[in-house]
This record gives sequence, structure tokens and C-alpha cells, in this order.
Amino acid sequence: MSEANSIPLLKVSGLRKSFPGVLALRGVSLSLEKGEVLALIGENGAGKSTLMKILAGVQPADEGHYQVDGKNVQFRNVNEAMEQGIALIHQELNLCGNLDLAANIFLGREPTRRGLIDDVEMRSQTEKFLSKVGLNLPVETLAGSLPIGKQQLIEIAKALSCNARVLIMDEPTSSLSQKETETLFGVVKNLRSKGISVIYISHRLGEVKELADRVTVFRDGENAGELKKDQINHPNMVSLMVGRELSEFYDRKRHQPQKNILSVKGLCCPSFPDYPLSLEVHAGEIVGIAGLVGAGRTELLQTIFGVTPALSGTIEIDGEVKNIRSPQAAIRSGIALAPENRKEHGLVLPLSVRENCSLPCLQRDASVGWLNHKMEDRVTKQSVESMKIKTPNNEQKARFLSGGNQQKIVLGKWLAMKPKLLLLDEPTRGIDIGAKREIYKLMEKLAGEGMAILFVSSEMEEVLGMSDRTYVMHEGKISGELKQKELSDKAIMNLATGTLQVA
Repeated sequence: MSEANSIPLLKVSGLRKSFPGVLALRGVSLSLEKGEVLALIGENGAGKSTLMKILAGVQPADEGHYQVDGKNVQFRNVNEAMEQGIALIHQELNLCGNLDLAANIFLGREPTRRGLIDDVEMRSQTEKFLSKVGLNLPVETLAGSLPIGKQQLIEIAKALSCNARVLIMDEPTSSLSQKETETLFGVVKNLRSKGISVIYISHRLGEVKELADRVTVFRDGENAGELKKDQINHPNMVSLMVGRELSEFYDRKRHQPQKNILSVKGLCCPSFPDYPLSLEVHAGEIVGIAGLVGAGRTELLQTIFGVTPALSGTIEIDGEVKNIRSPQAAIRSGIALAPENRKEHGLVLPLSVRENCSLPCLQRDASVGWLNHKMEDRVTKQSVESMKIKTPNNEQKARFLSGGNQQKIVLGKWLAMKPKLLLLDEPTRGIDIGAKREIYKLMEKLAGEGMAILFVSSEMEEVLGMSDRTYVMHEGKISGELKQKELSDKAIMNLATGTLQVA
């Protein structure tokens, strides 16, 4: 990294950006040294993604100044940003799955010879850039055939092919397995050693601590502070992000288990037909499901909710056997599911906050077959107030809200149905630490009111902090059940990896 008195590779100051009803950035500043990994953190809605889009030329700032290598520049579009060596790798990858790696990396910039695409040169260059990110793959490989972790590396190779000096990574590990994440970390560290700078956005503070040379914190569209390498730790980052100390992040009260709400007996999921599953969840209980990626956790919740009907076995709700062959049947039985992918399966993004909040209740509240707009408005108002959804108004399109507020809509719309059993699949994935805290408090409140909650999480701290009991899955089987006093990192990992089986 450059000396402190050197000219930064990238420097922006006084950036201001507003959208209808929202002031997203208020005079923010940021600097980046050559060969530095700068982490940008903050709660959802703090302005991180807006700043990154401005730096990448995706959208212009209303006000502000930009410098690259000490010289004033402008980023009015993506091409101007790329000319300065700045590339953004989006959280949702932009590869064409039906094209091979060479075609993806040079899409729109194909080398030509005598007016025709020079396939030999393009494939040769592709091999060079793939090697820079540690990939040894045939260039003819279709991008859509690769796992998400390797697709992430293809995006990095594509950016390097554009002579990128600054890589902006927005939540790059949100969909990666642990092994894929470790591979990505190795690539980032290697790029840093070669003088390429990285702006790294993540809600996972452990990743930030491992990778970052420096941390810049945003809060409410403004600079909230900065941490040097020796200052980067969990308490300091949390304090700057939320403006207060979070001394007890998981504030649980253990409730006495009440009547049995969910009883699953010999349930065979279509994805793992050879392994019958059995479990129970009582009223007032928060039960976790832990396990590695691919263990069958999401598939279990989807089967209970009727997305993929069970091949055999029984599901009892409140002591009564239910024939759940569809989500509609599950909803009628008092079950609600907040899915892992809220954007694809939990929300209708082009619709408003009002339309999303009231969607499950439309049939219930209909008046002689017509929409009951008074009830719709009442349900929306209750959800927005109780879930503390931050929105300019109830007609705001859901796609314009932060991830945390989108997740609150998903939860709020189901809670309006007053379910007996709430299924949560990765309830805090991709949301900031403040929104996580609010969702944990909501889970605790619902359990205190007697609701049964069954949740899947890949975050060990979340499982340990929120579970009254935990079922651990391994390759489609429930490898063991851990009571609260038995819960530990080691116990969960032993069961999740198949090292230990508990009857």
C-alpha cells in the first residue's frame, strides 16, 4: 500500500445524490490507495450501493468531485469509469449462461482481424485472465454450467480484461459456500499483492476483519467514521454503523415449551427420498436447523410448506394431520414461510409496499369477491408500523427499498395472517447488523406470544444465539438434535460434517 503522504489512486469528495423522497448521499467522501482492500460497511440504506454505482458510472451524482491519480475526472457513464480502470462486480452476476467463457469475458469487446472476430486471440487472452483468478477451465465451457463461486471469479477475470485497477465487490460471498468463499479471499489477496485495489462491501464483519486494510463506515448517507487495520474489530465496526453499542446482540428469554404445534413424522422430501425426517416444534419455541450448503435444510422447509409435496410421511399441525400438497394448503393450516431468496420468491418487486404487504390477505379480506381497500390499507399500516419498515410512503415500489426493509415486508405480510408456525429460511441473509437485531427481537417477541418458529441459518452465531433447540442436517438426514445447553460450534460442525451421528 502507498505511503500516507502519497496521492491516492481514487478520491471522491462532497458526493450528494437524491432520489424521489430519499436523500441517499449527503456530501460523502472516500479515498483508496493503490493495492489496498478498503471495506465499506453500514446498515442497509446507509448509501453504500448508491456510492458504488456512482463510482462505476452506473448513475451520476448530483454534486461532488472525483480524482484518479490526483487528476480531476468525471464518471458520467460506465465507459468513462472503465476508462479510469474502475469496474463494479454486482451482487447479482451479469454473465450470459448460454455463452462460453471467452464470449462472456470479451462480450462487446471482441478482438477482430480483417473485420471478423479473432477467436484464436480471444481464447488465448481468456486463458491468461482465467489464470489470474486461479481458474484452469476450458474456454469453451458454458458460463451457466459453473457453480456460483466460479461464476464470481469469471466476473473478476472479465473486469481484469478491461485493465481494471479498482474492483468494487458488492456482497461477493452472499451466495457462496465456505470453500468458494476461501477461494475468493485468496484471489482478492493475490490481486492486492499485484497492486490492484478492491472496495469490498459486506455485512459479514468476520470477512471484513480478515481482508480489509482499512474500513470506511457509512450511516444514513453520511461518513460515520474510519478504522485503520489495528482498529478493525467487531465492537468498533458495530458502534460506528449503528451509532450505539450492541452489548447483548441476542437478547433471548427462554420460554417454557407449550403444546406441540408442528410434528413431522417420517417425512420424505423429493430431493432426498431415502431419508425420512422427523422433528417437533412447540408453541413459544425457536428451533434452528443447521448444516452445510446442500444438506437439505431449505428442501425440508419447502416440503413442510407444500412447495415440493412430500413423497411419504405425515405433517401434524396443532395435533391434526394435514394433507399439505401446496402452499395454499399450508397457509390454510396456519403455516407461513419467509423464503431464502426474498427477491425471487418473497416479494413482487415491481409492486408497491402496500400491494406486497396485503397480498396474502386479499382473499381473506375480500368483500363479495372485490378487493377491500380499507382492509388492505389497514393491514399495510399495521405491517409498516409494527415492522418499522422505512419507506417514503406505502406506494413506494418494493424494489427501491433496502434489503432489510424488503425482508421486513416479507415477514410483515405473513404475520398479518396470524400463523401458528413461522418457517424462516436464512432470515437475515444480506441485511445489515441493525436490521438483524430488529429481526431477532421480533423472533423473540413472537415466541413470547406463543408462536412456533423453525428457522434455517448458515451463520453459526445466529444458530447458537437464537435457538432453544437445533436439528443438524447432513446430506439429507437429520444427524442429530442439540438442546440449548448442548449447543456449541464444535457440536454442530461434528454433526454437520457427518463426523458424529446422534440418535
